[in-house]
Amino acid sequence: MGTSEPLLPDRDPFYRSTAALGGIEPGTILRTRAVKLALFGVVPQRISAWQLLYRSTDLRGRPEAAVTTVLLPWGADPAVPRPLLSFQCAIDAIAPMCFPSYALRQGARAWGAIPQLELPLIASALARGWAVSVPDHEGPGGHFGAAREPGYRALDGIRAALRFPVLGLSADTPVGLWGYSGGGLATTWAAELAADYAPELDIVGAVAGSPVGDPANAFVRLNGSPFAGFAMVFTAALRRAYPQLEQTLREHLSDEYLALLARAEHTATFPLLARFAGRDADRHARAGLAAMLNEPELRAVLDEIRPGAQAPAMPMLIVQAINDEVIAVADIDAQVERYRRRGAHVHYVRDRLSMHLPLQFLGAPAMIDWLADRFDDLPTGVPGTQTIWSVALSARARPRHAEFAALLARMLGSRPIGARYQRGPQIPQARRLRRVEAG
Repeated sequence: MGTSEPLLPDRDPFYRSTAALGGIEPGTILRTRAVKLALFGVVPQRISAWQLLYRSTDLRGRPEAAVTTVLLPWGADPAVPRPLLSFQCAIDAIAPMCFPSYALRQGARAWGAIPQLELPLIASALARGWAVSVPDHEGPGGHFGAAREPGYRALDGIRAALRFPVLGLSADTPVGLWGYSGGGLATTWAAELAADYAPELDIVGAVAGSPVGDPANAFVRLNGSPFAGFAMVFTAALRRAYPQLEQTLREHLSDEYLALLARAEHTATFPLLARFAGRDADRHARAGLAAMLNEPELRAVLDEIRPGAQAPAMPMLIVQAINDEVIAVADIDAQVERYRRRGAHVHYVRDRLSMHLPLQFLGAPAMIDWLADRFDDLPTGVPGTQTIWSVALSARARPRHAEFAALLARMLGSRPIGARYQRGPQIPQARRLRRVEAG
């Protein structure tokens, strides 16, 4: 591939399968290829990477083909046992340039796509010696905000990664889930669905940072705000995922606003936010926004896309900024409460000092250390809620920031991303012994 620009997913034949998928087991690999990654598409990364096209499931239970990018530390020995992390990017757009399978590649022209910002977080997991799966959890249609689908795609991406022999993983490999914002929402769907949809997976923990909580509430709050672009692209995505909404939206929204939604479909996240800041759908709704939101077809969809109806079977860490300017802490409080009422084991950390985007990076050491503890089979502690000044200031997290800075310097210098900062065994001996005994 060299340094040439890769094809966008909607133009790349790799993403399309001609096989009849109905009789194929979810997670089955359909096609593979090796790829090169780059920071912001420009700075080549010495990370071992492949893409897998695999069979998954859409919103209505129909088979579909989906893509994940799977990674190993540079020079990793596949014979060495290691855990697998499924990292759900904050795609937060429906333009194909924002899908991580494209945005993370060398030569990608995806300025303003959030997954490009998240590559250092993915690299921090590789630096621990872990394997990583990065699914295109919105699917080929860019269904941002749809119910269940992101979970199916993430879980089937894990299945595909475990079956990909190059990674050296096995059916009993311990798995973790991690995502922030829109990626946190996708992570909660995967966590909720895992026990029923993929019970064979050994998912030992899930970390969801600022996981939206209630997409409908977020839409109302962000509409007309500096982050109104999120509300617009969310509407455009639901229009794709739920065709039954088309008539309702056309009846209520002006032709001008519908045209703006069409433009939002082809715009990366940060340019989208800049272009549509302050845009108020209420000014474009013929009977007012409240009337549109009360339409039965739309109300049913908004209720369906709210996570929390099922309790995740694995322990969870949820992190949220109290003063978050994008996601309301009250919505995350309510999501945590829904999980606890259903018996989930949730450790919830509320951060007083951070705001939305900074928390993703300031909180990364605490989030990845929590996952490392799950992989090391350490006790989870008593579930509960902690309100603290900053997750970045703990004694354990502080040295990790220097490590992250050093890792970023390695990435900027195109130096190998290996298991330089790994702590402890990749899979603890106690866990391995239990598996041998169980076998």
